[in-house]
Amino acid sequence: MKIASYNVNGIRAAIKKGFIDWLQAADPDVICLQEIKAMKEQLDLSLFEEAGYSHNYWFSAQKKGYSGVAILSKDKPEQVVYGTGIDYMDFEGRNLRADFNGVSIMSLYLPSGTNMDRLDFKLNYMAEFQKYVDDLRKEYPNLIILGDYNICHQAIDIHDPVRNKNVSGFLPVEREWIGDFMKSGFIDSFRHLNKEPHNYTWWTYRANARNNNKGWRLDYGMVSDPLESKIKRSVILSDAKHSDHCPIMVELE
Repeated sequence: MKIASYNVNGIRAAIKKGFIDWLQAADPDVICLQEIKAMKEQLDLSLFEEAGYSHNYWFSAQKKGYSGVAILSKDKPEQVVYGTGIDYMDFEGRNLRADFNGVSIMSLYLPSGTNMDRLDFKLNYMAEFQKYVDDLRKEYPNLIILGDYNICHQAIDIHDPVRNKNVSGFLPVEREWIGDFMKSGFIDSFRHLNKEPHNYTWWTYRANARNNNKGWRLDYGMVSDPLESKIKRSVILSDAKHSDHCPIMVELE
């Protein structure tokens, strides 16, 4: 099973930049999208169906043009769950889950902490999300949570750890949380197989950052511990340029 994840920073804009052609070439069985910034009724769903993803599920934010997640799949999932049941999370369309043959796949878009109010929101979200996942794993131990976590875990995951130590996304409290999240029963599939530096998934549009590879690794394929032996491949697809993020891909045997 090939599972991709991509913060598209607006699905309609990404389509105009060739997203559909890329999707067909990459050919994942399932792809999780974040920051779709659209309502389902604003999209031409035939584009995804013709690309081979006749099963597509959209969970948009109540605020138009903001946030939102999706899951596209070739095969029909056994179950699709919209949101977490926690209102303030679900108002922003940040969690969508689909179950396939004993494996549960979630598309996650964790908030960013761009100002103090949003940082408090993010920290509260992280705490409640951990509790939600702890309970979820009791019923669905084979859980994969892919998406934009908006956190760099370690210094190797960010181009300038010293200057960014007080910037949200690399704050000690955020880094501690994602470390604890992994300790609770998840494997960072990319780092599980790749210990090399300079591997990033997001670059600011400013100062030619992407061409200079001054980036952050914010996107993760977190695989629950029972699936460790099934992780065959986990890669960052940095050649895809439809967004300020690039996609990631996890392959399970």
